[in-house]
Amino acid sequence: MNKKLVFLDIDGTLTEAGSNTPPESALIAIRKAMNNGHKVFLCTGRNPGMLAPVLEYGFDGAVACGGGYVFTKDEVLYDCPMTEEQKTLGMEILKRNGVFRTIEAKDITYGDEDLADFLAEASEGNSELIRWRKALAEELNIHSIDEYDGRPIYKIVFMCRTSDQLTEAKEALEDQFNFVVQDVAAHNCLNGELVNRKFDKGRGVRIVAEHFNIPIEDTIGFGDSMNDLEMIQTVGFSVCMANGSPRLKEESKMIAPAVTEDGLFKAFEELGLI
Repeated sequence: MNKKLVFLDIDGTLTEAGSNTPPESALIAIRKAMNNGHKVFLCTGRNPGMLAPVLEYGFDGAVACGGGYVFTKDEVLYDCPMTEEQKTLGMEILKRNGVFRTIEAKDITYGDEDLADFLAEASEGNSELIRWRKALAEELNIHSIDEYDGRPIYKIVFMCRTSDQLTEAKEALEDQFNFVVQDVAAHNCLNGELVNRKFDKGRGVRIVAEHFNIPIEDTIGFGDSMNDLEMIQTVGFSVCMANGSPRLKEESKMIAPAVTEDGLFKAFEELGLI
């Protein structure tokens, strides 16, 4: 078969939400696929600092920051932080509307002081919320927003009670940023992120494919939530995990078993990667 370029989301796809440890079956599948000549990239909303523990398993590179920072083992292929004006305006408007915020630099994430208390009341039903709650609890490179030192920012993650709290920010920024809102969880909690319209996971896939001169039809993407949508719509063959979003399943060509049921290994087998 042609050599494939495989893209894996992390939370809810490669690992259980909030974890940095893939199931052993997934690691076996990835190593076998790479030994067969396929390339395997992470494709994630995480910044390099937060995905560093997962990169140690030997991936070929990553589409990080939701597509804003793309790199191989040896080379940075794309680097697009927010402008200072974009970051300042977004942060001010969200704060004014009582929205809880985190900002992601390349290597450090900063969060509002009371975000941990807010998340403690949130539902277990959203993989992104679970990831942030665990990351905060474990102090996974998340610093107080008061410590922010002006370094470039790639993404603003927001959490709030109602969609009305996002109205002013959308009016000011929706022409420049895609407001990616995840599922509405219990306790009326919305969470999502501002992703620069200059990039997304799908464009990140294309950047990597072009770099290695691999046709898009020979790319495969695995995801579980709506922030994987552009990747799923771009790759030649799309896979959603059984534990994933119902909407993403509708967009995908294949449903793999859940991450807790050796889903990646079974899908890699079915697709002939191993």
